[in-house]
Amino acid sequence: MFRSLLLTATCAISLLTPLGAQADEGEDAFVEANILSIFYHEVGHAVIDQMQVPIFGQEEDAADVLSVLMIDWLYEEEAAQELAVNSAFGYINEPDGEEEVAWWDLHGPDQQRYYNHVCLFYGADPDNRAGLAEDLDLPEDRAEMCPVEYEQAANSWGAVFDEMTPNSGVAMTFHAGTGADAEVINQVLSEEVKSLKDDMSLPNEVIVKVESCGEPNAFYDPEEVSISFCTEFIPHLRSLYQSNLQN
Repeated sequence: MFRSLLLTATCAISLLTPLGAQADEGEDAFVEANILSIFYHEVGHAVIDQMQVPIFGQEEDAADVLSVLMIDWLYEEEAAQELAVNSAFGYINEPDGEEEVAWWDLHGPDQQRYYNHVCLFYGADPDNRAGLAEDLDLPEDRAEMCPVEYEQAANSWGAVFDEMTPNSGVAMTFHAGTGADAEVINQVLSEEVKSLKDDMSLPNEVIVKVESCGEPNAFYDPEEVSISFCTEFIPHLRSLYQSNLQN
């Protein structure tokens, strides 16, 4: 299933890379989409901390939700769909479906995160995204409730973002990393941090930095008030793209 669906995602790319592009361009688009999705997830943690957002449940789930909402809110429809499809597959670390679920982990199982991601994005505009939901195998029983799930999420997070209007606080700042893999992240996040200045501000400066961490990871540090995006994510995402295509 996942190989055919990822091919759908690759073929859907028109703003991130031209239709009919070579495989390496599809891979680049996959990497870019997941850099953005992961970054928006970490922005969620930063907002929860800085805005003292009450969370009833797992904070990781709330950050996943914000990642989808930001894709829906910040992009025109075609680009949003491309980003949503590619980033959905960023959750599938075992393309053959034989995931060993770490039930103790703060994050939900990969495939549940995948379907939550697809459901929320579809629920934001079911008329225009029915084809996407079908292509990504969203079950009809779940799809029926997705507009309600989206409305609940958008109302909750929307109230928080209403308090973070531009110029009401401090914008994030970006610190670039060094090296080839860092440069890939630098190019995406430097522009995104700059763009977000027009959409949101926070009570305190949040530093976004690119660095080597020894593992593919990204995290928000409340003591430093910083988001770290690890360069090891680049080879991981490229490998994940290739694994999905082969299964």
